[in-house]
Amino acid sequence: MSKTTPNTQRTPDTQRTPNPQPEPPSPISRRRLLGTAGAVGAAGLVAGGAAGAYAAESVRSDPDPLSSVGSTTVPFHGERQAGITTPLQAHGHLIALDLAPGADRKAVAALLRRWSKTAEELTAGKVPADDTGIALDAGPASLTVTFGFGRTFFGRVGLKDRLPEELAPLPDFSADVLDPKRSNGDLWLQIGADDGLVAFHALRALQREAREVARVRWQMNGFNRTPGATSRPMTARNLMGQVDGTNNPKTTDDDFDQRIFVPAKGKPDWMAGGSYAVVRRIRMLLDSWDHLSLERQERVIGRRKSDGAPLSGGTETTPVDLTKVNADGSLAIAGDAHVRVAAPVSNQGAAMLRRPFSYHDGFREDGAPDAGLLFVAWQADPMKGFVPVQRKLDRGDGLSRFLRHEASALFAVPGGCAPGEYVGQALLEG
Repeated sequence: MSKTTPNTQRTPDTQRTPNPQPEPPSPISRRRLLGTAGAVGAAGLVAGGAAGAYAAESVRSDPDPLSSVGSTTVPFHGERQAGITTPLQAHGHLIALDLAPGADRKAVAALLRRWSKTAEELTAGKVPADDTGIALDAGPASLTVTFGFGRTFFGRVGLKDRLPEELAPLPDFSADVLDPKRSNGDLWLQIGADDGLVAFHALRALQREAREVARVRWQMNGFNRTPGATSRPMTARNLMGQVDGTNNPKTTDDDFDQRIFVPAKGKPDWMAGGSYAVVRRIRMLLDSWDHLSLERQERVIGRRKSDGAPLSGGTETTPVDLTKVNADGSLAIAGDAHVRVAAPVSNQGAAMLRRPFSYHDGFREDGAPDAGLLFVAWQADPMKGFVPVQRKLDRGDGLSRFLRHEASALFAVPGGCAPGEYVGQALLEG
């Protein structure tokens, strides 16, 4: 588990902007109308009497504005898909699907077109046709939907000649205890939102649309800190209580695009502007971890638990000094400390953009929590990002004794699409 989770500070972002407030007396959407109906009494609106007419008129003339969390939108269309550099949302769903027997390239193209249209509507706060009503009261709440393709997808739709080299199977690692039923898959969806019902609504809508073409292989649910839960924007903590994400690559880095995204003239051409997502379900042995003393936990990580500052000194954002020694001659950052083993300088510059969710799936038979990290890492080439870092962690990371890698997958995530297009169109129709 690399110590590079993205910083979740809610800073101004052109990808994430509040919706303008509706102008009364513009027509009200079905979502807002039914949501307000719950407050004034739905029976009055349905009955058609004076009370119902008054209530409907008051909704049209003076709608209650959505809160900042509910009104925030992340554009679906663009050169790159949303959900990669978008600030972490509070709720997430990861779902992999396998194509149904007989599903051909044409059927998959139609599915991706439907999915893209639905994602466009939901991320804008619109209500699709045949909606389930799960999120009628809410706005888009920073909803993002990201699509990807697994290695097995290409052979099943006759596109083996367009399979990227970067989708080669990940190597085995000694610490892996992988469940094949919860690994890999033909298609992949990543859904994130700052409202749980909005996130589930999108998950349900997309799953329903795939019924005749693809079947769910596995699905995982995650969470993060809710926006506004802290007195000021702060780096997130993981379930071990550690500040997690200080050293994540930043979009302002000169080499950020080179590390994370496939270049415009890269190969294959349909992946231009895309990225590769490594997905791992990493269970944390929290009972064992919690029994460690605070000092021991900090030595395993290489940072103070209270504020995330490196044990070499300074504040959270102070660069880690891997050469510093204590007064007794010992290394300030232990030889097997997570931040040392995962540092780019320890891995010939290898880096990836981590954008994970925590998860808790109840308790195991021995009473231990089935909880940990839904690791999602983005890079232009997994062999230059995830693989070298994980190999190093696998051999010498003190934190690995408290982790179990239980599921794994790798997906090619193409660039975004323009209005009227769908994600993956260059692959399926190129």
